[in-house]
Amino acid sequence: MSTALLQRCWRLCVRIARQIIGVPDYEVYVAHLRAHHPERSIPSYAEFFNERQLARYKGGGGRCC
Repeated sequence: MSTALLQRCWRLCVRIARQIIGVPDYEVYVAHLRAHHPERSIPSYAEFFNERQLARYKGGGGRCC
């Protein structure tokens, strides 16, 4: 197997694992913000992760659309 193929497989596994545990994909989130909410600033990955954790475990926030 080539290194590029292994990297793609790894990224796919990470994406699936994050979806299973309820952490949305940061890149997809950023693309959504740029497409549907251009007035909003793009959070850092750490801010995004903390926001998603709070929304999941504290009952705050949900989907915007």
